[in-house]
Amino acid sequence: MIKAAIFDMDGLLIDSEAIWTDAAREVMQKIHFDLTHALRLQTTGLSTKLFLEFCYQVQPWNTPSLEELEADITKLAHKRILSEALPMPGAIHLVKTLHSQGLKLAVASASHMYLIEGVLKKMELLAYFDTWHSGQLEEFTKPHPAVYLATAKKLNVLPQECLAFEDSFAGLRSAHAAGMVTISVPSVETFDHPQFDLADFKINSLEQFDLARMTQPKLVSVDK
Repeated sequence: MIKAAIFDMDGLLIDSEAIWTDAAREVMQKIHFDLTHALRLQTTGLSTKLFLEFCYQVQPWNTPSLEELEADITKLAHKRILSEALPMPGAIHLVKTLHSQGLKLAVASASHMYLIEGVLKKMELLAYFDTWHSGQLEEFTKPHPAVYLATAKKLNVLPQECLAFEDSFAGLRSAHAAGMVTISVPSVETFDHPQFDLADFKINSLEQFDLARMTQPKLVSVDK
């Protein structure tokens, strides 16, 4: 029986992926690093720390440090998200609908706790969520399942009693490894990639989500 719904945040509840990309591209110009489209797709859903570690493997640099770059990217992205980012289609309605149906709600994100809270306040959804949890508080963040397992524990539910909504493959792997019922909402450019077949359900927008259909064991996708 499903008792809770856990949402990723960036690119799932709020349209912030492009903001993170632009912030990273601007900061990475300091080290003359070209953040290509292919590299962006490979790193979507990763924390800024893991993103920078991935980039370092592609093209090492001496200074500034990874920690300095992480701080700069985070500061710039947070400022823009809280001032500019808009809710993803269907996000606000779905949160309110699931809350009205009696499900416990949470956010499990690679972003910092204060950004999660800030985004929920911006979306006027803070009162609908029972809790939120950041991968920054865990030894390992997405695609490791720790952030989802910790969030389920906060909600006092079993992982298999949770729906997990994710837009990235890293996030999908995290929720799947935690043993949750996974709903993947990939971007238009990645929707048909076979890696997202890992999900129990695949939809192209939160507007398409139907809780009644989640009682079925497996759904390949909803037509675009």
